[in-house]
Amino acid sequence: MKEEIFYKILKDYWGFDSFRTLQLEIITAIADGQSALALMPTGGGKSITFQVPAMAREGLCLVVSPLIALMKDQVDNLKARGIKAEAIYSGMTHEQILLTLENCQYGNFKFLYVSPERLKTDLFIKRCNFLNITMIAVDEAHCISQWGYDFRPNYLLIADILKVVGKDIPILALTATATSLVIDDIQNKLLFKKKKVFRKSFERKNLNYVVRHTENKFEQILRILKSVQGSSVIYVRSRNQTKEIADFLNKNHIKADFFHAGLRSEDKNQRQDLWKKSTVRVMVSTNAFGMGIDKPDVRTVIHFELPDSLEAYFQEAGRAGRDEQTAFAILLYNEADGAKLKRRISDNFPQKEFIRKVYQALANYYTLAVGAGFEAVYAFDLFDFCKTWRFNANQTYSALKILELSGYIELTEELDNPSVLMFVTTREELYSFRSQNSNTERLIEIILRSYTGLFAQMVHINESAIAERLGNTRNEVYDNLIKLSKLGIIKYVPFKKTPLLIYTQSRVDTEDLVIPKAVYEQRKEHYVAQIDAVLNYAEDLDNCLNQKLLIYFGEKNTIPCGTCSVCREKKSKEVNANRFEVLRKQIVAILRDNPMSINDLTMRMRTKQEDVVFVTRKLLDENKIFQNSKLLLELRP
Repeated sequence: MKEEIFYKILKDYWGFDSFRTLQLEIITAIADGQSALALMPTGGGKSITFQVPAMAREGLCLVVSPLIALMKDQVDNLKARGIKAEAIYSGMTHEQILLTLENCQYGNFKFLYVSPERLKTDLFIKRCNFLNITMIAVDEAHCISQWGYDFRPNYLLIADILKVVGKDIPILALTATATSLVIDDIQNKLLFKKKKVFRKSFERKNLNYVVRHTENKFEQILRILKSVQGSSVIYVRSRNQTKEIADFLNKNHIKADFFHAGLRSEDKNQRQDLWKKSTVRVMVSTNAFGMGIDKPDVRTVIHFELPDSLEAYFQEAGRAGRDEQTAFAILLYNEADGAKLKRRISDNFPQKEFIRKVYQALANYYTLAVGAGFEAVYAFDLFDFCKTWRFNANQTYSALKILELSGYIELTEELDNPSVLMFVTTREELYSFRSQNSNTERLIEIILRSYTGLFAQMVHINESAIAERLGNTRNEVYDNLIKLSKLGIIKYVPFKKTPLLIYTQSRVDTEDLVIPKAVYEQRKEHYVAQIDAVLNYAEDLDNCLNQKLLIYFGEKNTIPCGTCSVCREKKSKEVNANRFEVLRKQIVAILRDNPMSINDLTMRMRTKQEDVVFVTRKLLDENKIFQNSKLLLELRP
């Protein structure tokens, strides 16, 4: 009876007649109240495994998801199917979050997507008790494990939410990549009472893995994109590279754009939409792009440089060919890349003495005394901090993350902080100003009508909404607000992206700073092993690439795929070896009758002269034939 309901939901909302491999088994387990971990490769239909059982039961499904783009994409897809879904993420105002939570409490909503950072806010925790949460889905669950390739400490808050909810509800943890160590860690961190793992093979038969050794990566990218048509993603390490490569492709008549975490939300959304619609063919991006984006027809994913781990590579490469048609995951490599990758070890794990220097510098930067600072929150500019203390930016960032894992601070990623505005004149002064400045009078009027409390506190505003009501552009509104601010009429702080640094315990003396072995030595050892696995994948040209990935993720009884670049090269050599034997026998048979020159031999065999030269040289080396006094090839007696 349950299966009939699941099939009906699948058909009614998604239009499918059947489930993919493992989907029904996972759905049934969750529907029976069991918690489970599902390992399914990118494009394997992970979202269906929690969305169908959530639709089949009463209450709300809480979905923890790491990226705003991923949440928005899934919420939009659910709404398009007539399913009530909402999302809460960084950058929303207090009023927006409160309204969303009230909708979920009273509006019969089925899904609430939240970023892990939201789980610790007082507002969310207080409201959680009033939400009828009956299951939790944890997307990108590898983020909860410090042994995972993208560990995010805020994922550890999920277990605390379980205590707040106070129910024995099922949790479905989902990930495309996890080693056996990470699998165990996920289940422990999510307090699974009974360990249950559904594992779909990591093999993607339609995905061809390619490693290309080259000194000219730009030329290789052009050759690849000209050989394989369709959408593509090119992953790079730095923000500067995203624009550089996109410009190069556009100059070569391939429509491309770039994407990284430093772009404004509006720009990200616009570029993402253009790529999804295939208006832009190629997106050149840091790893900030692609997670959870539902574009099935990506034909190539190209890695311009080596990733830090095979987990990251498999996740990103797996965004190609989600329509199950032939696609290519291509890694470009040269010898310098190996040395650069090894340098990341010292960048990610700077000396402990340097970490202590960074901790002391933070205290000086914020003039924070020993014993002070608990729960203090500061806007943090990494560039300015490093410039002030002449620190290396990469090593400093890593030191801050180690301090975070050690429990001293928390460093948020860049958060979208909306624009805020407040009138700093009296109402009478404002009235007088408006009557004398007709060019801004309408702007002021619309602001006063649209927002309340403007004379008492800083209020979040939306320049785009104001511009729409005015019939102006957003830039025109911005310019006029800046003018009003300079005239002393308003206090205006435009939209900005600001990381925050939070002291999670009072500042300690540098000599008392403790960096646990699990945070430093054990994680460094694990990271070195990950680097070695990536180098082996890129440099070993004797073993099947697909097989190496499958073995890395714990699959047994694997066989060569026959389609990766290594397998194809081997096949080519076998064909050449067979051809060599055929030509060898032909030459021996011909020379048995008469001595012959290379030119005559080529004409007699009707084949390429270079092939004949190659085989005859081999026969000469083996002393099977010789050149006589007339320089004719002759068989040895």
